[in-house]
Amino acid sequence: MLIGIDASRALSDAPTGTETYSRELVRALLALDDKNQYRLYTRQSAPRDYFGAASNLEIRAIPFPRLWTHARLSFEMLTRSPDALWVPAHVLPLVHPRRSIVTVHDLGQLRFPEAYPARQRLYHNWAARWNARAASHLLADSEATRDDLAQFYRVAPEKITVVYPAYDAQRFQPMRDAVRIEEIKSRFRIDGDYILAIGTLQPRKNYARLIEAFGKLQITNYKLLIVGKRGWLYDSILARAKELNLQSRVSFLDYVSASDLPALIGGARVLAFPSLYEGFGLPVLEAQACGTPVVCSMTSSMPEVAGDGALLVDPFDVDAIAGAIQRALSDDALRGKLIAHGFENIKRFSWEQSACVLLKALERQS
Repeated sequence: MLIGIDASRALSDAPTGTETYSRELVRALLALDDKNQYRLYTRQSAPRDYFGAASNLEIRAIPFPRLWTHARLSFEMLTRSPDALWVPAHVLPLVHPRRSIVTVHDLGQLRFPEAYPARQRLYHNWAARWNARAASHLLADSEATRDDLAQFYRVAPEKITVVYPAYDAQRFQPMRDAVRIEEIKSRFRIDGDYILAIGTLQPRKNYARLIEAFGKLQITNYKLLIVGKRGWLYDSILARAKELNLQSRVSFLDYVSASDLPALIGGARVLAFPSLYEGFGLPVLEAQACGTPVVCSMTSSMPEVAGDGALLVDPFDVDAIAGAIQRALSDDALRGKLIAHGFENIKRFSWEQSACVLLKALERQS
């Protein structure tokens, strides 16, 4: 079978969750399967070894200035269609093979519409509805997303397969290199201990309440570092730190490179992830792999992802967020328990395991 993959998001120079998912799962799939043939569609050329050393791989670069998916990729499907197509991080092109699989990462635009600009909310809703109707099969990042697809779009359970994302076990490990941590802290001008939050600056990440909770902590020698590029509707988040007179203790670091992230997570005393809604939440696994205690929301997929390796809180309750962070900072026995349970929890996730589930879903379409 010739399997086509929309790999346009996998080549991002500044990957966030969906781009990381695309790149790592494509690599794991190619490493696993030497029977099928693969054709990867990209917007720009890429080194052949970028996705590994597979011999059954063709990289088809098809540049196009605008409407790449619905115009250029659709034309490719019309003229040189593969037997099956997988879209890991976007929307199914208007023209597509009968056997087409799409990953739906989340339906946040339906759960929290107020967290999106109107145009973005409408587009995300259209894309998700189109994927649900037009694809022959859907992949969901979590059981929570699978349940949302069934609830909002009435997708039959047998049309959905849960394929969990994973983490890079080579990069995310307990950070025992004190010199490396101090180098990172010096470069990012971090004095002393810090609480870390990771994710694009946008309302769904619940940063305004996190900043308010941070201001309630019975500590004054900690900083709150928020790592993530600016997304949308973020002015109120930046303003919240000023309103609470916390500008000197709350730092917005923008996007941090993949090479720096493990040390930054490993040096944190706590990862705070009180998001309103997540289709999965990679930072939870990455922090657990680094031995950093996690405080995260009890909503959507996060209990499913974190297992017993996190303190779960109501993301709308500022006092609960503050109390959980305070406990994770001050209770050594609890910290040890969270770290140990985190190490145990991450054993459930690997890109190889995810690729096995994906391959079975692809081959069922043949």
